[in-house]
Amino acid sequence: MERVSPGTWGYLPLYGGKIRLNQEEKKQTLLGYLFLVPSLAVFAVFMFYPLFYTIYLSFFEWNMVKPVKKFVGLANYAAIFRDPNSWKIAGNTAVYILVLLVLNFVLPYILSFILSAVIKRGQGFYKAVFFLPSVISLVVGSILYIWILNPISGPVALVLKYFGLALPFWSKAEGWVIAVLSIITSWKVFGYNFIIILAGVSGVSQEVVEAARLDNIPLWKIFRDMVVPMSSATGIYVFITTIVQGLQYVFTPIKVVTQGGPNYASSNLIYMSYHEAFTLYRTGTSSAVSVITMVLFIVLLLLEFRFVEKGVYYEN
Repeated sequence: MERVSPGTWGYLPLYGGKIRLNQEEKKQTLLGYLFLVPSLAVFAVFMFYPLFYTIYLSFFEWNMVKPVKKFVGLANYAAIFRDPNSWKIAGNTAVYILVLLVLNFVLPYILSFILSAVIKRGQGFYKAVFFLPSVISLVVGSILYIWILNPISGPVALVLKYFGLALPFWSKAEGWVIAVLSIITSWKVFGYNFIIILAGVSGVSQEVVEAARLDNIPLWKIFRDMVVPMSSATGIYVFITTIVQGLQYVFTPIKVVTQGGPNYASSNLIYMSYHEAFTLYRTGTSSAVSVITMVLFIVLLLLEFRFVEKGVYYEN
């Protein structure tokens, strides 16, 4: 029988050594799966079970009180697509996403470039100032903005009144209400996104940027053609989280300030799901809205991976 030289395996047969190695690998693999069991159990209880139960409930008519659920098939989905308010709310959701992409993705990118390539001084001060609202509850922020933007006695209204202008009753005006709720949400999440993007932009080689400036390349071209592509790995993360914020984070100011009004002008799909379940007690319809929202988010992710991810630059 063939032997190997003294070393790791000693004078073990080569075939026997392979068996020993395979057994050790299997043992380590099994141990790894055992370590995953607690996490998988938590996911199963708090993620997978609610997900599948929500899909299950979307095929029933139930008000969370009756002991019996009535099976209605796809009727809940059909009712949602027939309801004109559903399309209005879906449009509101798209507007929230677009506005928050501008406020919480584009503007932090531009500001990060200015601080890293133009101003350069006082970065610690700016980071602290912009990040501070991120540690404050969005509920507190929403109540604070109700006072600041009070059309009659708020500070902004008093300043505008001094110049002969009037602050509109934004909570009752379609269009204005989405803009204000987006600003409230941005007040909370802007700082976090700014810190993340600033880290990515600061990681771009300053030698490359300085060489471009010595060649008299305009700053806006440096930003567009060099900084954004070279920090795109960070940017794509913030891009995805901003879409999530447009779907989820804006729920809090909607709930605190407008409750979806006026006439569903400020509602989004997340709030619609909440409203159907805990105000109208139509659990089946609420579950169907949740499933549609999940599918919409998956489609957005697939489009992002298809058309955006392939252009991302990873240093290594």
